[in-house]
Amino acid sequence: MTIGRLAALMGCALGVMAVNVVVVVLYMVVYGHVIDRGHEKAHYDAHVQIAAPYCSIVAGMPLMFFVGLWAGGFWGAKLAVQSALIIGATYAVIDLVSLAAAGWTSRMGVLVAISSLTKLAAVYVGALVARWQAG
Repeated sequence: MTIGRLAALMGCALGVMAVNVVVVVLYMVVYGHVIDRGHEKAHYDAHVQIAAPYCSIVAGMPLMFFVGLWAGGFWGAKLAVQSALIIGATYAVIDLVSLAAAGWTSRMGVLVAISSLTKLAAVYVGALVARWQAG
């Protein structure tokens, strides 16, 4: 495993995190303009605090699956699982650091644990599928 390959895998984790942020923003646009219109900004700020972790979990699983599938196919069957674990671990570490910076609450801790475990499982399964497809 070279430094360049490691950096690319960590970049994949950051890419999934960025796409998750876009998903939350799109959800809030739909929520604010279609589902629950006409409230003050504070209402939407409070709602995004509740909805964002769930959006991350729901959108993150297929995203991580496809990243695992891509990494397994791109880096080869031999490194598929190792690549998936690096991506999943990087995402989990970034999530934990951001949780620590935002202030730890038990609710947030549970949601980050669920988010990290589901994403790790999804990227792992994606890598296994890529390895299986490679023969």
